[in-house]
Amino acid sequence: SNSSAESLDRLYPAVGSSKPPRKRTTSQCKSEPPLLRTSKRTIYTAGRPPWYNEHGTQSKEAFVIGLGGGSASGKTTVATMIIEALDVPWVVLLSMDSFYKVLTKQQQEQAASNDFNFDHPDAFDFDLIIATLKKLKQGKSVKIPIYDFTTHSRKKEWKTLYGANVIIFEGIMAFADKELLKLLDLKIFVDTDSDIRLVRRLRRDISERGRDIEGVIKQYNKFVKPAFDQYIQPTMRLADIVVPRGSGNTVAIDLIVQHVHSQLEEVRAAQAALASAHQCHPLPQTLSVLKSTPQVRGMHTIIRNKETSRDEFIFYSKRLMRLLIEHALSLLPFQSCTVQTPQGHDYEGRTYSGKQITGVSILRAGETMEPALRAVCKDVRIGTILIQTNCNTGEPELHYLRLPKDISEDHVILMDCTVSTGAAAMMAVRVLLDHDVPEDKIFLLSLLMAEMGVHSVAYAFPRVKIITTAVDKKVNDLFRIIPGIGNFGDRYFGTDAPPDWSDDEDALST
Repeated sequence: SNSSAESLDRLYPAVGSSKPPRKRTTSQCKSEPPLLRTSKRTIYTAGRPPWYNEHGTQSKEAFVIGLGGGSASGKTTVATMIIEALDVPWVVLLSMDSFYKVLTKQQQEQAASNDFNFDHPDAFDFDLIIATLKKLKQGKSVKIPIYDFTTHSRKKEWKTLYGANVIIFEGIMAFADKELLKLLDLKIFVDTDSDIRLVRRLRRDISERGRDIEGVIKQYNKFVKPAFDQYIQPTMRLADIVVPRGSGNTVAIDLIVQHVHSQLEEVRAAQAALASAHQCHPLPQTLSVLKSTPQVRGMHTIIRNKETSRDEFIFYSKRLMRLLIEHALSLLPFQSCTVQTPQGHDYEGRTYSGKQITGVSILRAGETMEPALRAVCKDVRIGTILIQTNCNTGEPELHYLRLPKDISEDHVILMDCTVSTGAAAMMAVRVLLDHDVPEDKIFLLSLLMAEMGVHSVAYAFPRVKIITTAVDKKVNDLFRIIPGIGNFGDRYFGTDAPPDWSDDEDALST
């Protein structure tokens, strides 16, 4: 009908449009160097953000696969098979079912009697879907509503998703919005026979959602089948790939996986190139080094000495941490303040002008700095980040994250005891930025840094303040700081260092 055609025209873009295909930002030839050198600076071209392309802009976004098809066509099963076959870190499955709109009281009553149309585009909160997918694609943290199909309502709790390399977005209306389509790098339509879909829906709704057979059939005939014919099946023409028979079509799934792999950037850490990228460059202005007094020099002499006992190493490390924290706090913003002394006289002083201070330690060595921060900063909040390197890909990966609420309003003290290449520190800063912490409110603290790590962090994040007690010039072929301090975590905790240990946080070697 004409009204149906107008409705579809509003939702879907025309096929064969002259608009040029959107340039993909995630693919990169294997032979491309991971960095480019110009007369003014070195530009990183590989890795998780904040790595850059040749134009100096962030180049890597998560790859988004849209998975559409009728109700009970096997979309979730196909998505699971793709995830298993891809074998890449951090694949997120995002279901459109989580984004049903909140029903009014009248709509709740209709849903209870199987008279509400959940298979219409108006049943979904597309604005929230698009906003969520945009943030997740940029690598940012998002909150996903949890929908209760038994009560037809959203639960009070939300789940958090973060750090995806690949996003699979599946739903019956996955292709039913023009703005949503722009976010999809690959569109797959799962085409399954209507009889099979009906049988699956009966089994699912009765066993998992507590429905009765009469209600399921009534809803199917009244809403599901007409909606499929009007809104879902026409979107098949928008798909890049159509998968007949759903999860039973293993050949199609294998081809999809091969295509996705060809589009994904294969990240390899270019350690040798990074090590020489900033030689002879002056240290950045964002770096603040604790004054090398005889006391500071003496403590460095003790903790750097390989003959120092563990007890002495811990004692003098703590003393040095306390001085480092005090120095960092002096760089926070302060404003003038007048107080009255017990003698009744005014005193012109200073008071911290921010809202709150939060400490975030990069596990495990970074947590040794927490007591020093607590000792000088009353009621400070503490968060933790665990980053490890994937031994197969060389990528730093986020394994654990616990950050206080509303951290975006705080000045954040990011703590790591040693920084060699800067990879762990940079990813931790990226995590904070993804949680909306302003870059100029991040203070990276480390007892010892290599010049390479200082340059790398300062290049990627020019407004992050870098604070340390000493900077060593060299990093050897194994990315150990020279002359260095050894593996801080192992010396502090009394554990044995692995053969390939590095200075850059115990878990991260690149």
